Parts: sequence; structure tokens; C-alpha cells
Amino acid sequence: MKFLMVCLGNICRSPLGEGVLRHKAESRGLAWEIDSAGTGSWHIGKPPFHMSQRIALKNGIDISRQRGRQFERGDLAKFDRIYFMDRNNYEDAKRIAGNLWDESKCRLLLDELHPGGQINVPDPYGYPETEFEKVFELINAACEAIVVRYGRERDLGYLAKE
Repeated sequence: MKFLMVCLGNICRSPLGEGVLRHKAESRGLAWEIDSAGTGSWHIGKPPFHMSQRIALKNGIDISRQRGRQFERGDLAKFDRIYFMDRNNYEDAKRIAGNLWDESKCRLLLDELHPGGQINVPDPYGYPETEFEKVFELINAACEAIVVRYGRERDLGYLAKE
């Protein structure tokens, strides 16, 4: 399967999502493709924010080699599931994708924990490290739900119809 994590700048939340999901998938032997992107273009080519890197390393995950990129229309064709950190990112991506938008592939990340809850992962940029820790915990829990859900479906040899 192919997963994409999306936030605003691709330096705080979505790099954590990419790193956490990749770590969990690899530890379970899941040959998934995982990437991240931002709906904005400010941080293209830049590494994740130092606080995101620090929190990831505290949890045994190195995200330092990731580089920011912008979400693009073609991502809808490339990825099986696209997870958004908040509703604004979702709406921005929908606008970018235009007629290629595929609602069946796109959802808020925390919908994996609270289906239909429309709960955002808060943007920790500009806040102290404790906020990055909280964001990491939310992302970690949602990524665990993803590997349980889609890893099991892989083991069964199909993807459940939703």
C-alpha cells in the first residue's frame, strides 16, 4: 500500500506521520510506500523542523533525511490513502487536486481513532516541546491503528471495502 501524510508546511506534523508510520510498517514487515507533503510551498527541500526531529529521535525514529515537498494533483493517483492533519489541509488539498479529488482515498488522520469525529492534529509550530510531544502521541496512536487495520487486510490478501 501507499500512504501520504499531509499538513500545511511539511515540516512538523506530516514528517512525524511519515516517520512513525514507516517505523511501524517496517517493524511489522509491511512493504508500504510512505511519504509526506505540505499544502504550502514554503519549505520545499528543507528538513523537518528541529523540534519534530527531536521528538522523533526521543522515540527511536530518525526523520532527519526527509525533505519537504508540496502536495500535488498527481498524489491522488499515486497513493492509496492520503491522511490530512487538519480540516484546512484537507480543503486546501481538495482545491489543489480539482477534478482529480477522490474522497474515498482522503481522510483526517485522527478519523482512524475517532471515525467521523473531524478532529484535527494541532499544529505545534511555535509552541514548546511539550506540544510536539502531544502531537507525537496523537500521530503515534493513529499510525498504530493504520498498521493494525491495513496490515491485517494485507495478511488476509485483500483490502476491505469501505
